[in-house]
Amino acid sequence: MGRVYATVAQYETFTGVSPAPPDTAARLAKASRMLDREVVRYYVFDKDSTGMPTNTILAEALATAVCAQVSWWAELGGSTSGADAVGWSTVSIGSVSLGGGTTAQSGDATPARQIAPDAWDALLSPDLTPDIWCRVVWS
Repeated sequence: MGRVYATVAQYETFTGVSPAPPDTAARLAKASRMLDREVVRYYVFDKDSTGMPTNTILAEALATAVCAQVSWWAELGGSTSGADAVGWSTVSIGSVSLGGGTTAQSGDATPARQIAPDAWDALLSPDLTPDIWCRVVWS
């Protein structure tokens, strides 16, 4: 199991929703893996023996980013929202009809597979100075 940067209690504080939905711990783990894959793996920072950041500013920023990602998924309707709709061009519900050419969109291009704007805000905080995000490592 990889690092999980936020707890259910942090998510409840972030969203103001208590109790959090039953699957929140799993979503926090999934969001942590996503941020590790998309952002965190490119940086070297001080870690404890479990791989968690030792700098409290970075730890708080990662927790906020993970909570923001999970909250974003809740707004979108799920962490894979949109993947099931790849390829639709017209959807009708009653008298409402929506159309769009998304046939070229892959599951990874759906909004739920993108980093949430509020997560980016946390990760790009001016408090995260270069001495915290030590250096870029290209893998």
